[in-house]
Amino acid sequence: MIDTSKGFTLVREFDATPAEIWHAWTNPDEAAEWLHPRGVSTPRETVNIDARVGGRYAYTMVNDATGEEYPTGGVYREIVPFERLVFTWGDPDDPPDDCPLITVTIEALGELTRMTLDLRGYDGARGDANVYDGWESALDVLAEHLAQTEVRR
Repeated sequence: MIDTSKGFTLVREFDATPAEIWHAWTNPDEAAEWLHPRGVSTPRETVNIDARVGGRYAYTMVNDATGEEYPTGGVYREIVPFERLVFTWGDPDDPPDDCPLITVTIEALGELTRMTLDLRGYDGARGDANVYDGWESALDVLAEHLAQTEVRR
């Protein structure tokens, strides 16, 4: 079982609707565009998302410089469309109960939308050059992705 006393929370406000943020997390085409830190990519053919309670997701990040692969996946524990996603996060072959748990909360604030990512079961901190910094960078890529989505309309 994971230690839920360990973890961190990242909060961002986006000039996007809750639906746009939701689809970025649950649409495989969109997830491939942003679900990785800078310097890493997620090939679309590696992304599988079954966004329902008990459904699984998997994707493989690839280091752009070295080609090293980072398979990632988990199981959805809770889904409230446009408001909340709760899922395990780790190696796709790991037992779900042994993986950190991520809760993504989406809250409309008028013109902006607040998204909170809370990761439990991993003791990361700014400057770790690993999980915390990776998620912080991935959320920067998400912000860029959402801006591109706005421009395409």
